[in-house]
Amino acid sequence: MAKRIKYWLFVRIPFWTVLLSLLLVTLLKWVPVRYTPLMLKRSVQHMKDKEFRTQQRWVLLESVSPEIIKAVIASEDNRFGEHHGFDWVEMEKMMDDHREKGKRIRGCSTISQQTAKNVFTFGTGTWARKAVESYWTVLIEKIWGKRRIMEVYLNVVETGPGLYGMEAAARQYYGIHAANIDRKQACAIAACLPAPLERTPLNPTPYLRMRQTQINSLIPKLTYPDW
Repeated sequence: MAKRIKYWLFVRIPFWTVLLSLLLVTLLKWVPVRYTPLMLKRSVQHMKDKEFRTQQRWVLLESVSPEIIKAVIASEDNRFGEHHGFDWVEMEKMMDDHREKGKRIRGCSTISQQTAKNVFTFGTGTWARKAVESYWTVLIEKIWGKRRIMEVYLNVVETGPGLYGMEAAARQYYGIHAANIDRKQACAIAACLPAPLERTPLNPTPYLRMRQTQINSLIPKLTYPDW
């Protein structure tokens, strides 16, 4: 009996877990991601709010303004086109700053990691979630590639209360399609991404204005994937 339990725990369950995860990631390389665990989590949190609703409109990458792609890379992941899911350069810099200058340990999540978190986890702040997120990050880097990762990210990232993706954000904040977002608007949305439930591009604080300017000035200095 003990051997059978060990066989299931260490062979059968891991085997089927890996197989099913590979099949799911392969499927989502082609199928639009229209609902995520985070959307479910937010819906549960707002069950008693009758005015709350989830808004997401899936669009292809070519239907998103290049200014948005540049802004989110400048804001969230400067080396998106260079790393393989994990920005070891930024992590090493963060640890050096922590050891030498006493700065707090901060998150260095790449766009790939954020996409894995949004699509495959509930976004809890635990080390177990980070481990699971890392596994999914490796899979989507290998199976999806950068273009698909960016396409999914721009469609599922939380951009406001009940808002997911750049098309929903563009319509809600500016009354236009994501394809028509200009650089100023793109930088304003990107500046809000770290805390989309607390920040809005329509009523920017002095900090947000400063961050918007920083992102705008950084855009010309970076290189971007050639799709």
